[in-house]
Amino acid sequence: FMQHIGGYPGKYAKGVKEFIKKNNIQLFISGHSHILKIMYDDVLKCLHINPGAAGKQGWHKVRTIILFTIDGSEIKDCKIVEFPR
Repeated sequence: FMQHIGGYPGKYAKGVKEFIKKNNIQLFISGHSHILKIMYDDVLKCLHINPGAAGKQGWHKVRTIILFTIDGSEIKDCKIVEFPR
């Protein structure tokens, strides 16, 4: 499940927690904050990823992306890649 402004575990945007629960979501990717975060929500059994910011505009000092592998229902090989501005 991907949503631009979605929050993160403990501080989800309106309706996100309910959607994750209802649909048994195991991976939630959101952004907007430009702050790289990888958190597992033990309550919802869902991995939350915010890849940070890859754009050339904005206040961030480092551009970031996250690479990972999905193998069946397993999410593994998570790597953070940084690019200088």
